[in-house]
Amino acid sequence: MCLRSGTNEMDDSELADFANWILKIGEGKLNLPNDGEADIDFPDDILLKTNENPIETIIDSTYPRLRENMSNPKFFQDRAILAPTNEQVDSINDHVLSNIDGDEKVYYSSDSLCPDEDDDLFAQQLYSPEILNELKVPGVPNHKLALKVGVPIMLLRNIDQSKVAPTDNKIAVRFQRRQFPISVCFSMTINKSQGQSLANVGLYLRKPVFTHGQLYVAVSRVTSKKGLKVVLLDDKGKDTCKTKNVVYKEGCSHQLPICFSTFLLLPNYVGVKEIFKGHKLAH
Repeated sequence: MCLRSGTNEMDDSELADFANWILKIGEGKLNLPNDGEADIDFPDDILLKTNENPIETIIDSTYPRLRENMSNPKFFQDRAILAPTNEQVDSINDHVLSNIDGDEKVYYSSDSLCPDEDDDLFAQQLYSPEILNELKVPGVPNHKLALKVGVPIMLLRNIDQSKVAPTDNKIAVRFQRRQFPISVCFSMTINKSQGQSLANVGLYLRKPVFTHGQLYVAVSRVTSKKGLKVVLLDDKGKDTCKTKNVVYKEGCSHQLPICFSTFLLLPNYVGVKEIFKGHKLAH
């Protein structure tokens, strides 16, 4: 958490209350008892009214006058929309991209099973290239990469082909994807935002958080209370003031990640400089 001090005593008092609220979220001290999951209330001055168009609402709040600021790199450096899942992030990024002027350039990956899977005839039949194209794996770029000149992009991982990327434990085989390791980043997952301090954060909770400390990470990215705006929706897609907070106070530090062996290959048919040209890169 990196909050900026206020300009007067009233600002400092509000900042202290906001910092205390964030810490209580992180420690699971709101709506006690809470040792696992609990519903908590968000302050009204942080919540946005969606008027049945939640994605447009969070975009307009986080990126006001977006078209006018597309040529200003500094506009994107201190703001982002955060969401719990890659599915929600992709929906927001696709929506923003479709409303930006300019020609769209699309890059498709080349997917195949790893060589040591070639002897498995069943795997070859089950995981055809068309099936592999549909797989969306955390930490690995999607099959389809759509870009426009001027949009901010994020490097998903270091360009080092000797390292193995984590993948989804539901995938029973190893496959390799030849694709640029970047993504559009008007929106990013809450986990990806760890370590960043932003002046403007739009938190999009179409669905609630689902892992320990995830909500704390999201609300603690912002440097002031006025920079945080939140869209909260219930199971019916209607505005609400409540959301789930997940905090396991015992044993949460002993969980081990599950990783499989999905290899990420950098394409050699298009120069890296070409795809980075005209785009702002976020680390």
